[in-house]
Amino acid sequence: MDRQNLTVPADLILSAVSSLPELQVPLFWIFLIVYICTLVGNLGMIILTKLDAHLHTPMYFFIRHLAYMDLGDATVIYPKILVNFVVGRNTISYHACATQMAFFIMFIISELFILSAMAYDRYVAICNPLLYHVLMSQTRCRVLVGVPYLYSTFQALMITSKIFTLTFCSSEISHFYCDDVPVLLMVCSNAQDVELLIILFSAFNLISSLLVVLLSYMLILLAICRMRSADGRKKAFSTCGSHLTVVVVFYGTLLFMYLQPKSSHSFETDKLTSVFYTLVIPMLNPAIYSLRNKEVKNAFHRVFGNLFKVCLMFHLER
Repeated sequence: MDRQNLTVPADLILSAVSSLPELQVPLFWIFLIVYICTLVGNLGMIILTKLDAHLHTPMYFFIRHLAYMDLGDATVIYPKILVNFVVGRNTISYHACATQMAFFIMFIISELFILSAMAYDRYVAICNPLLYHVLMSQTRCRVLVGVPYLYSTFQALMITSKIFTLTFCSSEISHFYCDDVPVLLMVCSNAQDVELLIILFSAFNLISSLLVVLLSYMLILLAICRMRSADGRKKAFSTCGSHLTVVVVFYGTLLFMYLQPKSSHSFETDKLTSVFYTLVIPMLNPAIYSLRNKEVKNAFHRVFGNLFKVCLMFHLER
């Protein structure tokens, strides 16, 4: 094989989600159903927060962008996996792998910082309720979302371009999608600078966003403890309960993946954890924000109820 083929392989081989042949068909249907639920849930949340005027608030502005991230996170990975299940070949083209990696890095980093922006939003709502609409102006909300988008895009392009300009001496990826660390293991040139960048940026992204969340909730807890009214405390807890649930599940999964000891670290555990935070969490998030939320339920009835009435009137007129 010549150097050109080593540097730019035509196709890369992905690891199977499961090595057991008898699980391929059940996994296909499970992934398909979960992915459809993810699409419906996140698209529904996006539509509701765009169309219903009662949800045009900072909190639902962030929830809508979280739905964008969840939708993108799952879509950049799972349609390809479902196609591979159907054709029976776990392959991905070189350029598709680079594209998948760039988008995945962008979505996952954006989600980290949007969750921290949502924690800040809850802090302002509970600790400074009278100044909430001043502090959380439309301009500030756009900045809190726009900066993570720009930062994550820069980081995704930088890391992806650095990895895919190195020399590949293998075409087999030890993962079921193109993530930076598994792809980096395929290169045979010196990649220490890229490894260092990945470690530094990953540590900064996780620690800085988590610190914002922890600090926000510490201040929220102090403010709640100072409240004399039991109803006030209950209402304060209810306003941040959904976000706190999402944060615990998302950060808990990432911390489990990155902080588990090497002695218990296995490829199968990595695959299971990756499936959870790239497919299951994007499906759960819209459910968490809607199941116990009266505002979302009322918006659902208003938007889709009116849509049903319009369709019914149109049908009757015909």
